[in-house]
Amino acid sequence: MALLVGTTAPNFVARDTNGNAISLSDFRGKTVVLYFYPKDDTPGCTKEACSFRDSYAEYQGKDVVVLGVSRDDESSHQAFTSKFNLPFPLLADVDGVITNAYDVAAEKNGFHYSQRVTYVIDGEGKIVQVYDSINTETHAADILAAIGM
Repeated sequence: MALLVGTTAPNFVARDTNGNAISLSDFRGKTVVLYFYPKDDTPGCTKEACSFRDSYAEYQGKDVVVLGVSRDDESSHQAFTSKFNLPFPLLADVDGVITNAYDVAAEKNGFHYSQRVTYVIDGEGKIVQVYDSINTETHAADILAAIGM
């Protein structure tokens, strides 16, 4: 079960698409959309990533940070980012530490992955919204509408 609204978001440090160390605390004072997804370059995950890509200018205009997280490694993220021209960082959670901290871990037929869950985290580090039922094609726009942006 996903973490609840009002919970302090667990801090983390992970490598992004380009190998940079990214921490949630780097974005203190900003709203962060932290979206977990199962696998790079699969149909639903691609639709979701492209929805964020297509709405990215609106997110930047509102000073909102978008971070994608999956259990894929940096090279997989690099290929996915390049193929679909994704303008935001994807975090490599190969060992599942972030996935487990946010209580979105799943396993099927020996494949460990992140469930499709999105957290909106305020500038103080509190979870203010949780999405666990997602339309991958409209997800980014749905969040913008819900947070009044």
